[in-house]
Amino acid sequence: MTTATAVQARPIAPVEPLYVTGAGLVTAAGDGLGALAELLRGGRELSGSPVGDDAADYPGRPVRAVRAFDVKARLGRKGTKYVDRLTSFGLVACKELLESRAGAPGEAEAARTGVVLATNTGSVSTHSTLLYDTLTMDKPYLVNPGRFPNTVMNSTSGQIAIRNGLRGLNATVAGGPSASLLAFRHARLALTLGRADRLLVGGVEELSAPAAWAWHRTGVLHEGAALGEGAAVFTVQRERPAAPALAELLACEVRFTPDPRRYADGLADAVTRALGRSGVAPSDVSAVSVGSSHHRALDRVEERGLRRALGGTLPPGAVRVADALGETYSASGALQLAALLADWPGQGRIGLVTSVGRDGNAAALVVRRPE
Repeated sequence: MTTATAVQARPIAPVEPLYVTGAGLVTAAGDGLGALAELLRGGRELSGSPVGDDAADYPGRPVRAVRAFDVKARLGRKGTKYVDRLTSFGLVACKELLESRAGAPGEAEAARTGVVLATNTGSVSTHSTLLYDTLTMDKPYLVNPGRFPNTVMNSTSGQIAIRNGLRGLNATVAGGPSASLLAFRHARLALTLGRADRLLVGGVEELSAPAAWAWHRTGVLHEGAALGEGAAVFTVQRERPAAPALAELLACEVRFTPDPRRYADGLADAVTRALGRSGVAPSDVSAVSVGSSHHRALDRVEERGLRRALGGTLPPGAVRVADALGETYSASGALQLAALLADWPGQGRIGLVTSVGRDGNAAALVVRRPE
């Protein structure tokens, strides 16, 4: 008996849908779902060169950087002097989100609106810069104190809440490539427990020369795979909205498998349980947004796990947003969801967003497209 079959035999409690009422994106394609849809449909090509003060320090690998990005022009000069690139992406994505159809919350709504954001370590660039300064500057290590708050992992989620007056639940989730799906899982638990009425949920990742060299030296990505950055944030709520929702989020399940030989089983477990809790048959899945398309070996693990959970076949035309935006690591799950909503393949209504990491974590989110 396979692991997927064993999980299917257990009693599974169903879930109620959560509603996505808005989306805010900052990517190499531009802002919003429309720019991402144009890129995914082959409307244009992206530059492969890095940007920023450390652009000359990158290894010889293509990147998909957010270009011509000026946070002061987007948000104003007040409060943005020491905001790093990671936090800037999160703030601008949330600004776009709150000014979209979701609408900015009023005083009463703000008290019950929170943030659940995925990252990995916060800003690698800020950490590296401050560490370099402590090693090279004269004692007593005259580092810039204005940049120190950016070294805290939850700096971005805190800045989003402060700038927008959101006084609800505030959480930062780390978990490598599965971080964004873990954030959606955390959001479901928080909303179900009544910790908030509405949450801004997503992921953010930045490019920097130190991070690019880390990817390059480890060799875990396929040769020529691009590195990316960006943010995707969604408004998620339990209450059915008056206007049509962008999507309905059904179950999100996670699994940890310590044995690398059984990583595919772990993903199959997560997918099978997520479909069961969503009341969805494997044959109903019409679209899959995969996360490991550029990772050596993990791409095959993800495909095997999906085949085991879906009865041996995959829906045609899997969504591979990393091909367009590069490897975005902790933001990948949020951008996978954004790509699915921007350019949903086929006519069916049920989609899957999946992730599997080298640490043994696997996750699956079931998405339903409104009629």
